[in-house]
Amino acid sequence: MKKLLVICGAGHATSTIASSKIKAWLDEQSASDSVKIYQSKIADELNRLEDYDAVVSTTVVPDSVKDKVINGLGLLTGVGADNIFAALKEQLEI
Repeated sequence: MKKLLVICGAGHATSTIASSKIKAWLDEQSASDSVKIYQSKIADELNRLEDYDAVVSTTVVPDSVKDKVINGLGLLTGVGADNIFAALKEQLEI
């Protein structure tokens, strides 16, 4: 099973919105059973990003991990959401 982490500043509001949109997308892709979504705040997960197959963030991440993290702001605004889903599809190999 693939592991997907969705993070935000506090681990509550925006990561919940992003997680629900990703879950709906996974349902459309018939991939819900093959991906487990974890949700947290960035401070708790910064040193454990390697434990996940993909990471989506709705907050600013340090430059040292930017290449490992998908910017998820488009899931909140709707602008660029297709690009986020395409990146997830590639990283999760769906």
